Amino acid sequence: MENVSRRNFLKISSIAAGGSLMLGFSFLSEAVEAAPAAAAFTPNAYITIDGTGLVTLMAPNPEIGQGIKTALPMLLAEELEVKWDKVKVELANFDPKYGSQVAGGSGAIRSRFMPIRQAGAAARMMLISAAAQQWSVNEADCTAEDGFVLHKASGRKLGYGELAAKAASLPVPKDITLKAPKDFKIIGTRVPNIDNHQIITGKPLYGIDTRRPGMLFAIVARPPAYGKTIKSFDDTETRKVAGVKNVVQAHGVVAVLATSTWAAKKGRDVLKVVWEDSTPLESTADHDAEFAKLIQIKTENPPRNDGDVEAAFATGGKVIEAVYELPNLSHAPMEPMNFFADVQGDKADLFGPTQVPAQMRQEVAKALGIPPENVSIGMVRQGGGFGRKLRADNGVEAALISQAAKAPIQLMWFREDDIQGDYYRPSSMAKYRAVIGPDNQLVAWHASAAVLSSGRALSDAFPAGAIPNFRLDNHNLKSNIPTGPWRGPTANVSAFSDESFMDELAHELKKDPIALRLELLEKVRTAPVSKVAYNPDKFKSVIEKVSELSNWGKQTQKNVFQGFSCYYSFNTYVAQVAEVTMMNNMPRVIRVYCAVNCGRVVNLSGAENQVQGAICDGLSHALFSKITFDKGATVQKNFHTYRFMHQKDAPLEVIVKFVQTEEAPTGLGEPGLPPIAPAVANAIFAATGKRIRKLPFEFNKNSFAQPGTEKRV
Repeated sequence: MENVSRRNFLKISSIAAGGSLMLGFSFLSEAVEAAPAAAAFTPNAYITIDGTGLVTLMAPNPEIGQGIKTALPMLLAEELEVKWDKVKVELANFDPKYGSQVAGGSGAIRSRFMPIRQAGAAARMMLISAAAQQWSVNEADCTAEDGFVLHKASGRKLGYGELAAKAASLPVPKDITLKAPKDFKIIGTRVPNIDNHQIITGKPLYGIDTRRPGMLFAIVARPPAYGKTIKSFDDTETRKVAGVKNVVQAHGVVAVLATSTWAAKKGRDVLKVVWEDSTPLESTADHDAEFAKLIQIKTENPPRNDGDVEAAFATGGKVIEAVYELPNLSHAPMEPMNFFADVQGDKADLFGPTQVPAQMRQEVAKALGIPPENVSIGMVRQGGGFGRKLRADNGVEAALISQAAKAPIQLMWFREDDIQGDYYRPSSMAKYRAVIGPDNQLVAWHASAAVLSSGRALSDAFPAGAIPNFRLDNHNLKSNIPTGPWRGPTANVSAFSDESFMDELAHELKKDPIALRLELLEKVRTAPVSKVAYNPDKFKSVIEKVSELSNWGKQTQKNVFQGFSCYYSFNTYVAQVAEVTMMNNMPRVIRVYCAVNCGRVVNLSGAENQVQGAICDGLSHALFSKITFDKGATVQKNFHTYRFMHQKDAPLEVIVKFVQTEEAPTGLGEPGLPPIAPAVANAIFAATGKRIRKLPFEFNKNSFAQPGTEKRV
C-alpha cells in the first residue's frame, strides 16, 4: 500500500519538474459533482476515459526512437486493468504538470516506473469505488478486469465509460494498491511499437513533416568553420530566386526564407557571405599533439587514487602499457535538425524535436526576451537524438529567425549543416599502465586520459576496487569546438579502453578473459580495496549468462574467433561476446551475444530492439565513423565521408537475453553500446594476434596480411 494523502497529491502535482509522483490531478471533486453522465473521467495528467469507454493514455517523455511512447502507457494500462488493443496512446506536449519531460541518460523508465503505475492504480481504484457505490456493495468485493468493474458474487459488471462521470466525482484514494508482479498481464510481454504502422506507411509523424498556414521554409548559411563569424553578406542574387521571400540575420547566421526548401536552398547557394576569423582555427592534428603531452601529467585531484601507484611501479614487476585513441563523433540522426517557430509579439509557438522541452522553453524565452509561460513547446516523434537534442539551439535559432522575419517558419538543416554544426562526442587519448607482480597478480593500474573540451574519458567503474593500487587522471583540452553528450557519455569512451586493456592483461597473465574478470569481481565482493559504484554479483550475473549463451571457450566452428567485454553504465550491467571470422583476410563480425541486467523489463520486444540497435550503432561507429577538423572545418561533410555501417557489414545475428529479476527497471537506451567496440577488437586479436587501440578500426586488406597464431577461444 502506498500511503498518499489528497493534499500530497495536489502538492506533488504543482511541482513543475520534480520527476517524482507526478499525478497532476486536474479536478476538484466539488466542481464535477454535477457533471453530465457522458463527462470524461480525467483522474490525472496521464489518463482520460470518456463516456464511450475510450481510454486515452498519455506518454509524457520525448520519443526519440527508444520506444518510450509505447512502454510508459503499458505501465498505465497494466495498473488500470485495460486491454492494450483497446487504448489510444498520445504523445504529450510540454506541460509542467507532467514533471520532468526529458529523454536522456536512459532515465525515462527508471524515473517513471512507480509514478506512472501509481497513476494507473489510482484511476482503477476510483472506478471500482464508483461501481461499488452504484451497486451498494463493498469495494473489496469488486474487481477490475479488461476495462470493466465486476461484482462476481452477483454477476454484475460495468464498463469504465459507464463509470466515468461517477468516478470523476470521487476523492483521490489515500492508499494506492499496486498490482502484484505475479498478476502482470502487460508488463514484461512483447508489445509492438505504437507507431509502427504509421512509420512504415510514411505518415507525417516527425518534426520535419510540420506544415502550418503561411509557413516559410528557412535554410541557413552558417559559419564554415569553428572560429569564424559573419563580417558581411550580400543577398542581391538570393532575392532574385523564385520562391525566396526574405533574408534575415539572426543567431549568428543568415537565413533564407522561401516557399519551399528547394527555393531556400537555391537562394542560399547564391548568397554571398564574408566570414572573418574570431578565434583560432583548430585542427585535429593539433589536438592529438596536445593530448600526447597531457596524458604524461598527473593531476592534483585524481577522481580515483587507491593505494600508491608510483610505489607499485617501482617494485620491479612486469609493466604493461598501451595508448588508446578515440575520435570526435557526430550524432547525425536520420532526421536532421529542424524546428517550427511562430513568434508574434511576446508569444512564441514552437513545435519540433527536442529531448529537453523545459530547457528549450527557458532558452527560447531568454533569447526572445519574453516570459517562459508565453512559450509553448509542442512535442513530436523524433527521428533519432542520441544526445544531440539535449541542446536547445535548433529551437532558439528557429524562434529568433521567426521573430526577425515576422513570420512562421520551419527551420531546416541539411546534412552538411548537421555535421558542421554539431556538439560532438569529444575526441580523447588515454595511456594505460599496469603492473603484474611475481605472483602473477595485478598489483597496479594507472590510466591517464585527455579529452577535448569538457567531459571525461575515464570513470571509476570496474576494475576499481579490485586492484590495490589504482589511479585515474582526467585532463581537459580547452577548445572552441563544441562538444556534448553522445549516446552513453563517458562510458562509450572508457569501455573501449578499459575492456581492451583488460583483454591485453588477460593475455599477459595467461588467463581466460572471462575468468580474469570473475576473479577480480570476487575480490571486490569479498575484500574490496575501497568503495565501488557497481554490484559485483550483478556483474557476475551477465558475465555468466553470456558465457553460457555464447558457449564461450567451447567453440568448434572453424575460423570463428570470440572476443569478450562487459561494462556497467546507467545502473545497468551488460556483457557481450562478439564472434569474428576472417574473410579474404579481413575480419567480419558474424554474431554478437549479449546479456543484460537492467531490472524488470517493461516491453520485452522494445527492450531487445533497444539493445540490438545500440550494438549495431556502436559497431558502426567502431568500424567506420570519425570527425576530424582542418582549421576549424569538419573534413567529413556527409554520409559519403562520415560513413555508417551498411547492411552487408551488420552482424548476421544479435542475440539478447535479460537476467530475470524483480527489481525496478534501470537504464537501457545506452548501456548496450559501450561494450561492443572492445568485444570486437578483442575478437580480432583472437583471430589475428593484432591489437586495435585506435577507433575507428579503419583496417584494410593489408592490415592482416599475416594471420596471428593466437589460440582460438
